[in-house]
Amino acid sequence: MTEQSNKIMAGMQVRKTRRQKEDFRAWLCRELEAAGYVPTVETGFAARNVVVGDPDKAKVLLTAHYDTQPVLPIPNFITPRSPFFFALYQLLIVLPLFIVVAVVEGVVIAFAPEGARWWLMPLASMGICAFFIWWILDGKANRHTANDNTSGVLTLIETALALPPEHRERVCFVFFDNEEKGMFGSAAFANRHKNVKKHTIVLNFDCVGDGNSIQFFPQKMLKKDEAALERMEAAFLPAGDKDVQVVRGFSLYPSDNANFKRGVGVCALKHKRVVGYYMDRIHTSRDTVLDQGNIALLRDGALRYIAGLNE
Repeated sequence: MTEQSNKIMAGMQVRKTRRQKEDFRAWLCRELEAAGYVPTVETGFAARNVVVGDPDKAKVLLTAHYDTQPVLPIPNFITPRSPFFFALYQLLIVLPLFIVVAVVEGVVIAFAPEGARWWLMPLASMGICAFFIWWILDGKANRHTANDNTSGVLTLIETALALPPEHRERVCFVFFDNEEKGMFGSAAFANRHKNVKKHTIVLNFDCVGDGNSIQFFPQKMLKKDEAALERMEAAFLPAGDKDVQVVRGFSLYPSDNANFKRGVGVCALKHKRVVGYYMDRIHTSRDTVLDQGNIALLRDGALRYIAGLNE
């Protein structure tokens, strides 16, 4: 990996507070300027995106979110190709909330004066729900973000630094803010660049560092463009024990790619017989795995893809 990537892994994995984000953006812009780029910071809808290139003229956008998440007691377990297990896990996450609310309401019924129960019960329930929401969105920072989404950030940096100057006008790199709080950064960007939202292919790298199956999840509109999908397959090639799949069937990958008609979510997945393809460890202190082979595969694939855009 480059010196810049090693520096991020060693001391810049936490990018959650306003100050941490400001420091990271300033450092990132300096490094890209030193490499001959002209990065800008676009502000909108409670987010600050770092944009490198002209999105309205680029033939492809390569994106990743740079913000990081709170640490949670259980991982955000994702199965993009298995809706049953995805829904089941979400229900299991919500179940403890219902249990806590039920216990608190039981305590209120048992010990609160009868005349106060009618307002204490909903107040306690709303307070507990508000605390859970705060914890998920803005709790204590996770200090280990190797996969989510330091891996995506490194993929963009490695590609940008390796890209020949004669190919740079074909691509725009965008580092999105506030994906973890509701994809605010990409929503603001899509609202500002409506032509990009409708027509440009957006390859969004999110959690690409942990897993031997690199999978591309195109939005519904892009699935109809078989030639575009074949170009991705021709550029992003398997390497060693790693396979690459461009998924045509059902998939649900909840990331910034969802804000673009021709968006593609790119991630690394593991596989088990019953569950199928899955992602684990993210949003917890166990998010420490970064497979440099994945970053190299995606960097080299992105360089081939960009080089072939004029063919």
